[in-house]
Amino acid sequence: MRVFSFKSLLFILIGLLSLCTNAQAVEKVVATVNGIPILESQVRQVLGKKADTEKNRTISLNHIIDDILVHQAIQQSGIKISPAKVDQVIENIAAQNGLTFGQLLDVLDHQGINYQLYRRQIADQMLIAEVRNQAIGKSVAVTREEVQELGQQLFLRSKEQGNQQKVTATEYRVRHILLKLSPLLNDLQAKSKLNKIRTDIISGKISFSDAALQHSKDYLSGANGGDLGFAFPDIYAPNFANVVRTSKKGAVSLPFKTEFGWHILEVTDTRKADRTKEAYLQKAYEQIVNQQLQHASKDWVSVLRKQAQIKIF
Repeated sequence: MRVFSFKSLLFILIGLLSLCTNAQAVEKVVATVNGIPILESQVRQVLGKKADTEKNRTISLNHIIDDILVHQAIQQSGIKISPAKVDQVIENIAAQNGLTFGQLLDVLDHQGINYQLYRRQIADQMLIAEVRNQAIGKSVAVTREEVQELGQQLFLRSKEQGNQQKVTATEYRVRHILLKLSPLLNDLQAKSKLNKIRTDIISGKISFSDAALQHSKDYLSGANGGDLGFAFPDIYAPNFANVVRTSKKGAVSLPFKTEFGWHILEVTDTRKADRTKEAYLQKAYEQIVNQQLQHASKDWVSVLRKQAQIKIF
């Protein structure tokens, strides 16, 4: 009797151990996505009634990985879709189908579609589209070497084929006076000081060159009367370039601010200069960017995969 009880207990223990082992096997981690575990039971759930083959398990696992990546991208994007934007899209859908908003509601009701659910679906689609665009935009990476290499190829090819068109643009000769901000000179003070200097220059009390030599904190140009020489505006900071383009020759600008500080400037001369090579560099840059955007647009989730840490066990 004791032997029978011992054997029975042994069989029960073996059975329990087998169950525990099976449970652990089902719940084992098969992959991680940015630290988030994916369990084998999740893969089996997605697998459903499909044949339990290695190919189908891989497809199911990839489906889970993609879902996690999209969900993470939505959370990290910080993008919010306002109710007003959803309303506008729904109104556009109605208009494109020749319906009023009220008629669209009737159509949804007739088809048994809950309006609030419909709104959520539209909002989700808009959110995914915004996240997709953001992800694709981040995937674009163009190096200076790539642009120069392709630009040179395009330039030489057009020259060999005899269809090269010369591109010219305006170069500006500019002189400026820069005041840098400091604990002793804030925005208001710098602007006020430059206004005083500008008034003195315009009234003839001091020349621009002498004012630059005395006051400019751009010491290299200041030693040369503020002269920056001839250059295309796009080499300067955006605000500076904009003032250069919009200033009349010989006129001293009002004070304006860039990341370097406060300036006044004067365009002293202009000339046309050859920008053919620069034009082909720009064409090369646009071509590389467009190629990358087209590639990323075909499968934007693959862009998320490149940026993620995925481990498959």
